[in-house]
Amino acid sequence: MRAVRPSPGVRIVGTIAALVAASALLTACRPEPVATPTATDATPSPTVSEPSPSPSPMPSPTETNPPAAFELPARCEDLYSAKMLASLNTANPPLNDPGVTMHSTQNADALEVLTSGIPTVRCSWGKPSEFGLSTNVSVVDAAQSAAIIAALRNAGFSCDDVWSGVRCSVEQKTVDQDDHEVAFGETHFLRGTGWVSTAWVNFAPAGYTEDVVATLWR
Repeated sequence: MRAVRPSPGVRIVGTIAALVAASALLTACRPEPVATPTATDATPSPTVSEPSPSPSPMPSPTETNPPAAFELPARCEDLYSAKMLASLNTANPPLNDPGVTMHSTQNADALEVLTSGIPTVRCSWGKPSEFGLSTNVSVVDAAQSAAIIAALRNAGFSCDDVWSGVRCSVEQKTVDQDDHEVAFGETHFLRGTGWVSTAWVNFAPAGYTEDVVATLWR
């Protein structure tokens, strides 16, 4: 599968995460009173002083654990709910046809991060044709995530805060050499150290990215 460009003859060829209080009791000993033969003992009763209570230990601040790092799925089938997986297998098999090599993004800045050696799992649906999609699930750091979102915004993607993360998407249409309308686009979702990127051509299953997000961040 190759990336679709808004020009005739579109064919898919490309790649479709932190007192102890100790108190001491001090016991004072007073000397025994000395009796005199000419006077009556008039030693006053000893006064016992209560020790001052130790101040209550200050509670230590509650440690806030950092969010767990995003974990990649072990295989492509683990990206989806059982219902979505069954639907994809029916609508546009196979999963991971070796002839489909479309990247999951054509944005230059996002593609640079994607192909930089970051941990990633790539999954595609469909055969080499004008009908299919490619998805990468990747691990990125905070700087990479911010750079991807900025690049997508600058490229005209519509970005929204949803599902405790950011979703950016774009859709375009063109006409091929046979005057057939071709729809293509991309959807990205970034949350913490996780990044889900999908490029598609004439195949954008309803609720696809939402299902992946619900499955991976459940």
